[in-house]
Amino acid sequence: MANATVISLGQDNGAGSVDQLFLKLFSGEVLVALEETCVTKDKHLIKSIKNGKSASFPATWKLAASYHTPGAEIVGQAVNASERVITIDDLLIADSFIANIDEAKSAYDARSIYSTESGRALANAWDKNVLQTGILAARASATVTGANGGSSLVHADYKTVAATLAAGIFSAAQKLDEKDVSENDRYAFIRPAQYYLLAQSTGVINKDWGGSGVYAEGTVLKIAGVHIVKANHLPITNVTTGPTAYRVDATNTAFLVMNKMAVGTLKLLDLAMEAAYDIRRQGTLVVSKYAMGHGILRPECAVEGKTA
Repeated sequence: MANATVISLGQDNGAGSVDQLFLKLFSGEVLVALEETCVTKDKHLIKSIKNGKSASFPATWKLAASYHTPGAEIVGQAVNASERVITIDDLLIADSFIANIDEAKSAYDARSIYSTESGRALANAWDKNVLQTGILAARASATVTGANGGSSLVHADYKTVAATLAAGIFSAAQKLDEKDVSENDRYAFIRPAQYYLLAQSTGVINKDWGGSGVYAEGTVLKIAGVHIVKANHLPITNVTTGPTAYRVDATNTAFLVMNKMAVGTLKLLDLAMEAAYDIRRQGTLVVSKYAMGHGILRPECAVEGKTA
């Protein structure tokens, strides 16, 4: 009896790796999952570099206007300047090993599931690092001498009373206004419990008051011109693990309001995929990865709301 001829669906024209055609789909699914899951990706400054371990972000302060006396020489004025340096972290990976026999027996598309989970894992790490950096920015002093630092607001009911939470976001917007922070690209990151607390508040979504949101769908769009973002990874504990630069005691944190310029991300290696078939283990190892770092840029663009 002759052996059956097996059609290798993952080979390119019947040659090469048995997973050659699968990888492109896997890569695309990881990218989609990351972009769908990551809530901070388009809400802060991102810069890419081709090589190196860090990059400098210049920081300047305001010029002053003055009246000119006829005949007086104009020589310019002294303005303080400084910089913020963001360093690339270690390579972040999300890996999975799929055995040939398990994939053959499976009644579902295992690759699709694990590609999605890889994207989510990387997105979750990105969000955590950016939001923790945002809280550190709200607690940081000014980058430039004479400029403004971050801000903190305190109220015991920020996590439990919708009206108080909404008032806190108004106060945060006021803080940003007083520091001449742009009214564009302002975001309030809150945990799901506080998000749905706001969604049930008729004062927040009442269109007769100019509210923005839909009660039936449980959505809140804006408060005080600030976009409301449901962020499951806003820290509310004392974060003592992970890269030292992002560790923060956020036990009392209720919300974070920041302009896009508060935090920066430096990319060295963008999202990439690698897959290799291991004949010794009869399966395929797939690794999703990126190399980037996050840091404070302009502390005056961040406001933290705390319960104590």
